[in-house]
Amino acid sequence: MKILGRHLVVELADCDPKVLDDPVLLESYLNESVRRSGATIVKSVFHRYNPQGVSGVVVIAESHISVHTWPEYGYAAADFFTCGESVDPLRAFEYLKESLKAKSVHMVEIKRGIPSAVDEIIVHKTTEHPFVAPSATR
Repeated sequence: MKILGRHLVVELADCDPKVLDDPVLLESYLNESVRRSGATIVKSVFHRYNPQGVSGVVVIAESHISVHTWPEYGYAAADFFTCGESVDPLRAFEYLKESLKAKSVHMVEIKRGIPSAVDEIIVHKTTEHPFVAPSATR
């Protein structure tokens, strides 16, 4: 695979239900987890459901971090998808785990990118799309 990013898929259980039902607190925790990972916040959006539960996403320049909570079960599902070598999604994960007071966690890391026979980390191109011929006129 031509690796463009890392995606942590995380299950957090036996968490503090009050924290899981507080969108303002969750947003502050996710934003801090982004800072600790070395990523750049673009925007965050959080929504509290009725009667309980929160979903939120922090869009980062390097992809996104999201959380979905079920306070009645003490459970949260989180995704940490980051691109580039300067960001460490494990730092974000560790901070969120501590903040939610999770007693049980399960994490899977998935490499994201272009299928190929050999694994290699590739850099992001900031110019023309590599599969589209540049046009002479715009």
